[in-house]
Amino acid sequence: MRLMKHSLIALAFAGALSAADLKVGLVGTDTSHVIAFTKTFNDPSSADHIPGVKVVAAFKGGSPDIESSRSRVDNYAKDLSEKWGIEICPDIATLVGKVDAVFIEAVDGRKHLPYFKEVIKAGKKPVFIDKPLASTLEDTREIARLAKQAGVKWTSASSLRWSEIATTMKSPDAKAVITWGPGPEEKTHYLDLSWYAIHPVEMLFALMGPGVVEVSRTAAPDGDVVVGKWKDGRTGTVRTGKPYSDYGAIVFAGKKTLQSHPKMKAGYPPMLREVVKFFQTGVLPVSNEETLEIFAFMDAAQKSKEQGGKPVKLR
Repeated sequence: MRLMKHSLIALAFAGALSAADLKVGLVGTDTSHVIAFTKTFNDPSSADHIPGVKVVAAFKGGSPDIESSRSRVDNYAKDLSEKWGIEICPDIATLVGKVDAVFIEAVDGRKHLPYFKEVIKAGKKPVFIDKPLASTLEDTREIARLAKQAGVKWTSASSLRWSEIATTMKSPDAKAVITWGPGPEEKTHYLDLSWYAIHPVEMLFALMGPGVVEVSRTAAPDGDVVVGKWKDGRTGTVRTGKPYSDYGAIVFAGKKTLQSHPKMKAGYPPMLREVVKFFQTGVLPVSNEETLEIFAFMDAAQKSKEQGGKPVKLR
C-alpha cells in the first residue's frame, strides 16, 4: 500500500509538468538540499513553492570517502524517484539532454570541477553550483576559465547571503563587520572553511562587499577567528564555532551599531528565487568575481593558519 501511495504521488507530480515549465536537473543526490529544492519547485502545496520550475532528472554521484555522502546518496535518490517521480539518469550527459538548467548539488566540493566539465561538455546550459563551489582556489579558477571558454554561465552562493541577517543589516556606513556561524570541517577538503564556514564567510561578503587584500587566522579548539583587511581600510571578521554554533552578525556603522537577533530567518527559497531568475535571464545574482574572491579569502586564511596566524595577501 505504501509503495502504491508513493507511485501515485510520483505520477501526480510528473504529470504536473507543463510545456512552459523550466526543467532542471540535479547532479549529486548526497545532500538534503536535493529533497528541499525538489519540494520547493515540485510541490504546489508547499508554503515555499516557486512555480514555473520542475526538477525532472537527477544523477546520483557520491563520494565513498565522505561518510555524509555514502550514507545518504542512495536514500535520497530513492526518495527523489519514488516520491517525486524524478528520473535517475545513468550519467551526466543523459541528464543534461533532458533539462534546461543544472544544479550541481554534490556535497563533495572536490567533485564539482569534474562534474562541471561533464555538464559543459554535454551542452550550454546555465549552472548553479551549490556550496562549496570547490575544495581549492585552483579548482574555482578552473571552473571560471572553462565556463568562459565554453560560453556557459554559472553562479554559486550560500543561502545565508539572502538571510535576514545579510539583507536587513547591510549599511553603506559599515566600517567593520563581524559574522559568526558553524565551522565543522571535512578532512578531504584543503580549504576547511569551504566545507561549512562558507556560510558566515558569505554573510561577511554580503555585508561588506569585495575588496579584501590581506587575511589572518587564529585557530582554537572551539573555533577560529579570521580577520580580513579591505583595501579601503575596513575590516571584516568571521568567527567559526566548532563543531556547531548559531549564526549572527554585528555591523559597526559610524555612531550606529547593528546586532542580529537569534530569531532572524534564513532558508532556501530566497536563494532559489534568485537562481531561477538567473536561469531565466542570464543575470548573475552574485558576480563570478566576488565568488572567486571569497575563495581567495578562504585560501589566504588557510595559509595563515598553516603559518601560525601570520597575515597573508590574497593570491
